[in-house]
Amino acid sequence: MNFKNIHIGSLIHKQVADCGLEMSRICNFFKLSEKEIEAIYLSGSINTEFLLKWSKLLKYDFFRIYSQHLLLYSSLKSQKVYPKNNIKPHSMQFRKSLYTKELIDFILELVASGEKSKKQIIEEYKIPKTTLYKWIKKYQP
Repeated sequence: MNFKNIHIGSLIHKQVADCGLEMSRICNFFKLSEKEIEAIYLSGSINTEFLLKWSKLLKYDFFRIYSQHLLLYSSLKSQKVYPKNNIKPHSMQFRKSLYTKELIDFILELVASGEKSKKQIIEEYKIPKTTLYKWIKKYQP
C-alpha cells in the first residue's frame, strides 16, 4: 500500500472486491446509480461523510490510512509547532504509537527489498530504533 499518495477510490474498490459485495447492495446503501459508484472508484478523494459510510458498509477503517500517512510523512517542523509544555489540555494530539499491521508490513517491505536501509527508515519516518528491530524480529522469518 502506498501511504504517500493515497487514491481512496481505488482502495475502496479493492476492499469491495475483497469483500465480494454486490453492486446492487452498494447502490441501495448509498442511493446512487452504478455509474455514480464507479465515479467514486475513480476519484482520488471523497467527502468525509461518504468515507465514513464506506467504512461502515465495508467494516474497514479508511481513516486509518490517512492517520498512517500523518505518522510517516509529518515533517519535523510541524511537530515542533506546539512544544509539549505549551499544549493546552484540551488540544487535540496525535499519538505516534499507533502502528497498524499495514504500516508495519510497509516498513518491513522497504527493509526486505533494500529500498531503504534501517537507518533511513529510523530517520525519515521517526520510528524508534528499538521498535523497528522488534518488528523485524517478530514479523520477519
